[in-house]
Amino acid sequence: MGRKATVYELISNEYARKATLKKRKAGLLKKLSELTTLCGVAACAIIFSSYDAQPDVWPSKAEACQVLKKFKSSPAQQRGKNMMDQTVLLKRSILQLNGRLEKRQRKNRELEKELALAETMAGGNNCDWNNLEQLKELDYQLQENIKLITNKIKG
Repeated sequence: MGRKATVYELISNEYARKATLKKRKAGLLKKLSELTTLCGVAACAIIFSSYDAQPDVWPSKAEACQVLKKFKSSPAQQRGKNMMDQTVLLKRSILQLNGRLEKRQRKNRELEKELALAETMAGGNNCDWNNLEQLKELDYQLQENIKLITNKIKG
């Protein structure tokens, strides 16, 4: 059975919020430990909380400092290659969605042309014979169909 969708908002109950933080922090650190073990990568976590005076550092302060020094010593171009903030993530998502939208709009236009051509050839008089643009589109679609059929005959 699937899990219910989680609503991400501030937990109003102080006790429940503290308990949730404790559980999620433990889960995050466990995943980080698994990631470093299974993939052999250097990683660290620094978690600040209003409940503790000192931040939680994983695996230890010394090892976290080594990881951060190694990160800071790498060239800025390599460092920033895979880093992104919310705005970069949203811009990338918008670009991808716009690309998909353009592809679907092109496909819809092609399907509309195909439909108009099929209806015209079937004897339906839905074509505006005075609209030069519509006639050009029908001509183009016919030429494409002729090329496709010719290629199938040859191949």
